Order: sequence, then C-alpha cells, then structure tokens
Amino acid sequence: MASKATSMQGEISPRFRSLASIPESQIGLAEGAFVLVAEARPDLDIEFGLAHIDELVERARPLIDEATTPSGTVATLNHVLFELEGFRGSKEQYEDPRNSFLDEVLSRRRGLPITLSILYVEIARRLGLEAYGVGFPGHFLAKIAGISDSPRGEIIIDPFFGRILRKEECVERLHAMTEDDNFDHETWLRPATALEIYTRMLNNLKFLYFREGDGLSALGCFDRILVLTPNSALEYRDRAILLERLDCTHAAIEDYSQYLELAPDREDAARIRLRRDALVQQKPRLN
Repeated sequence: MASKATSMQGEISPRFRSLASIPESQIGLAEGAFVLVAEARPDLDIEFGLAHIDELVERARPLIDEATTPSGTVATLNHVLFELEGFRGSKEQYEDPRNSFLDEVLSRRRGLPITLSILYVEIARRLGLEAYGVGFPGHFLAKIAGISDSPRGEIIIDPFFGRILRKEECVERLHAMTEDDNFDHETWLRPATALEIYTRMLNNLKFLYFREGDGLSALGCFDRILVLTPNSALEYRDRAILLERLDCTHAAIEDYSQYLELAPDREDAARIRLRRDALVQQKPRLN
C-alpha cells in the first residue's frame, strides 16, 4: 500500500483549468476525473485509461443487449460490473490513496464511493443509459433515470457495496445523520454536476493530504477547488488558515480579505476580520 498520496504541488495545468468552463456534455465524467489525477501525476496516459473503459463497455454490451426490460438492463449492468468484473468498495483499506485515483480503481477494482460511481456512470452512459452521480452526504451514489418499469422512474445504485438502494433506505440514512425531520430528501438525491463531483474528489484528497501532514499538497487541492468554484467563501477562509500556518502571510491576508468580501455577514466574520488585521500589523514589509 502506498504510504502517501501522489503529490499535488505542481502548477495547475491548462487542461484542468478548462474543466471549469467546458459543459459536462462536451467531456466525459471519467475523462475529467483522469484530468484531475494528472494534476498529481502529469505522466498519466489519459487516453490509455479511456481505452480501458472502452474495453469494459464492449465486454458489457452483449449482455446488456440481451436485457428485455429497463430495470433488467440495470440489473445486468450491476451483474457485469460488480460480479463479473469484480468492482467493489475498498472497505478494508478505505484510506488507501489509490482509491481516490480513477486509473488505480480501474486496475485494482477497488475504490471509494465517488470513484466507483464515476466509473459506473461513465459506463452506463456509454451503453445508452441516462446515468448520474448523486452527491449524497457522506457516501456518493449513482442513479439511472428513465426506468419506466420502476415505481420512481429511476434506480439508485450504491457502487461501493454493489447493490440497488430503495428510496426508503436513502431516507433512513439521512435520518441517521440529522435530527431534523423537515429536510427535503429529494434535494440529496438530485443529480450532481460534473464540477460538484470534481470538487468533492478534491476535497477527499485534501483531507487525505492533511492526515498525512502534507500541507503543500492540501494547498494544491485548495487552489484547484477555487479554480472550479471561485466564489466559495469557505474555501478561501480555510485556505487562508493553511497559508497562515505555512507562514505565507501576504497570501493569507488576501484570502481572509476575499472571504470577508464574499461572506461579510457570516457569524465568524468579526473573528476573521480581527485575525486578518492582526496579520496586516505583523507582516514584513516588501522591499
């Protein structure tokens, strides 16, 4: 097992920057995930990874074509990916860095909920299904819409455990995470956008780098998240805290100021303003 995630300390590539402006329909979800991996490993062969997915699709297609109902098609896809191909969640080594990188998931057949869901959605879409990622709190999911013989018209899949989830199970999971009975569970089951998915992947990596004490790679994740979501106030605040710890005083002041501009009325705004002003007083002069 790798002891440390591949570093994400290099310059942000033009290809990654383009993810923020390319409509999701113009680039596959898996390709975007490979672009993200390439930020940590610039030598990654993205085309080779996409070809690997092509092979999975072509192996699944004959069995998918034999399905006679929409729900049967989903059941067949699940059989192919989770039983024949052996993809499943890495329960024993959940924090293994390789679970966060799509190329490693393809070769090892193990991954996190989000990387397995990306792969599931990509393959389903290439097979003609209307598939989406679902940014469910704490555990990313996938779903197939347009299922006419399903009561909800859609089927929710948990690729980590390789099974279909009933809506009631999703609601129970939400209840287990909150004491608020008035939440709108449909909000948590809506399709996630590509940018939301990439941002969530980067957040996973960010926390992994923090656990490993790699502040510079965590900083690289912050930088890339803000390329994708440039108005995310909390990311500016949290990056400022990290920059301050790294003794990057001028950059920390800029991020604290940006946070206060984006979120002047948040409950911690007064505290952050005091922190920012204290740094301004102590920062060394530029010559």
